[in-house]
Amino acid sequence: MTMIAAPGQNAELLNRAAVKGRSLWDDSLRRLLANKAAMAGFIVLGVLTLIAVIGPFVWPHPFDMQYQDRLRIGPTLENMHWLGTDIYGRDMVARVMTGLQISLAVGLIATLVSLIIGVAWGAVAGFAGGRVDQFMMRIVDVLYAVPFIFFVILVTVVFGRSIFLIFLAIGAVEWMTMARIVRGQTLMLKHKEFVEAARAAGVKPIGLIVRHILPNLLGPVAVYVTLTMPVVILQESFLSFIGLGVNEPLTSLGRLISEGQREFSYPWMLFVPAITMVITLFSLNFIGDGLRDAFDPKDR
Repeated sequence: MTMIAAPGQNAELLNRAAVKGRSLWDDSLRRLLANKAAMAGFIVLGVLTLIAVIGPFVWPHPFDMQYQDRLRIGPTLENMHWLGTDIYGRDMVARVMTGLQISLAVGLIATLVSLIIGVAWGAVAGFAGGRVDQFMMRIVDVLYAVPFIFFVILVTVVFGRSIFLIFLAIGAVEWMTMARIVRGQTLMLKHKEFVEAARAAGVKPIGLIVRHILPNLLGPVAVYVTLTMPVVILQESFLSFIGLGVNEPLTSLGRLISEGQREFSYPWMLFVPAITMVITLFSLNFIGDGLRDAFDPKDR
C-alpha cells in the first residue's frame, strides 16, 4: 500500500533533506554570513584595505611631501589638509594611509608565515606523538629562549636591512605559539571516534591530518590568527620606535602613534592614527569571533 504524505510533511521532508545534504563548508558559511558583527568587521576591514591600497594614488598630497609653510596645521579644508599636518608639514591623511598600508602588510605577511609554519609543525608533532613530538617541541622550547630583538637584529645583520625581511622575521617568531596551540588540539582530536574510524578504514596519516584533523582546528586557528595580526602590528611598531623597523620617509600606524605621543600638544597627530588602529583591531576581533563561531564544531 502506497502512503501519500501531506503537503506540510513533504515540505518538512524536503527541508530535512536539504539540511542533511549541506556540506560542512556550506553550513559554516551560512553561520558566518548570519553573524552581523563579523560581517561588519569584514566590511570595515575591506574599506580600510581599499583606502590603504588605492588612497595614496588618488590623494593629492604625497606622504613624504614637506610643506614648510604649513607646519603643525590642524584639520582644515584649506589645501585639502583634512586631518592637519605633522611637525614637518606633511599631510596627515597621506601619512595615515601609508601607515595603514604598511601595518596591514606586516600583519598579513607575518601572520601568513606563522600560520603556515605553526600549523604544519604543530599538526605533525601532535599526530606523530612519542619521540617525534618530544623532539619537535624541544626545538620550539629552545627557539622560545631566543630573545625576539636578538633574532631580528641577527636577520638584519646577516641579510641586510629590508622591510620584507623584517616581516618574515616577525612571522618566524610568532609561529611557535601557533604550533603549541595546534599540537594541543591535535593530541585531543587524534583519539576521537571519527579519526579512529578513518584510520580503521585505511586512510593514510597525511589524509587523516588534512581531511580530519585540520578542518576541526579551523576555530582556534582562526581566532589565533586574528589575535596574531594585532600582535605583529604592535611588534613592528616597537621595532620602528627603536630604529629597526620602518624608516623615514615610510611610516606605519605604530610609528605615527609614537610621533604623536611625543607631540601631544598637537592632538590630531596622535588621535588620528590611534583611532585608525583601534578600528582595525576591533574589526579583526569581530572577524575572529565570527570565524570561531562558524567553524567550531562544538557550536553546531
